[in-house]
Amino acid sequence: MASVTNNTSSNAADIYAAINGTSGTKTTTTSTAADMENRFLTLLMTQIKNQDPLNPMDNAAVTTQLAQLNTVNGIEKLNGTLSQLLAGYNEAQGLQAAGIIGKNVMVAGNSLPLASGQAYGGALLDSAADAVTLTVKDSAGKVVLTQSLGAKDAGSFYFAWDGKDTDGKQLADGKYTFAVDATAAGKKVTATSMMIGTVSAVARSNGGFVLDLGAQGDVAFKDVQQIL
Repeated sequence: MASVTNNTSSNAADIYAAINGTSGTKTTTTSTAADMENRFLTLLMTQIKNQDPLNPMDNAAVTTQLAQLNTVNGIEKLNGTLSQLLAGYNEAQGLQAAGIIGKNVMVAGNSLPLASGQAYGGALLDSAADAVTLTVKDSAGKVVLTQSLGAKDAGSFYFAWDGKDTDGKQLADGKYTFAVDATAAGKKVTATSMMIGTVSAVARSNGGFVLDLGAQGDVAFKDVQQIL
């Protein structure tokens, strides 16, 4: 802002009153955009009224200040619009999450719970592999099964395990873990283990919505890679 010189004490008081939104009487101040705009315009008019006649404010300076005010108001309105869009997105995400209750989903993880002699898992390959190997371990970390799954294309795939170990012996139901190793022409292919679970409930948290997968625990809705 241009400086104001040769002001009397009463002019200085007027400017102070304009800045603080007072004029001899005490009023309640607010932080709304409209209140800020009124203060700004009052201050600007007070400056113009009390400017030095020998050194008046430049038109460009006034235009700049008005442009700054419009920018602030524009940002305030944009923030309000974004808040509304975010609220709508969260509600839509909640409806979508509730719609997958009872369905199977694939998320990153290596849990492989065996129930009634059946377990399901999957993997995500960065590129095609000509050899994929599945390794299953029991709750004590002992390897109970090593099996070739053959060649797989890039992307996700899933498998079913009948609960039998490498020797064909049926194992007891319980918690197991697995790992997937993949190679192409003898070179390692990045493979991410993906666990498959049934969504039994949906809960809202500070970070979004959380899905209850029972034995596989809770996972964030945003981490779901595929709905089966």
